[in-house]
Amino acid sequence: MLNELNALESKVAQVIALCRSLRSENEQLREQLTVAENDRNRLAERMAAASVRLEQLAGQLPEGKS
Repeated sequence: MLNELNALESKVAQVIALCRSLRSENEQLREQLTVAENDRNRLAERMAAASVRLEQLAGQLPEGKS
């Protein structure tokens, strides 16, 4: 009976350690996701600005003769 309790205690300790590890990993992944979303938003803004600039430049090109 004592051996069974010790084995159970060991398994519970392993589960607790795993939960702590997963919680820490989850927090790190959330931080990475936030950084990635900020990067994506910044790049989307830059692409939109570049698109506007290209349209402006294209509007300044002289018309070609057919």
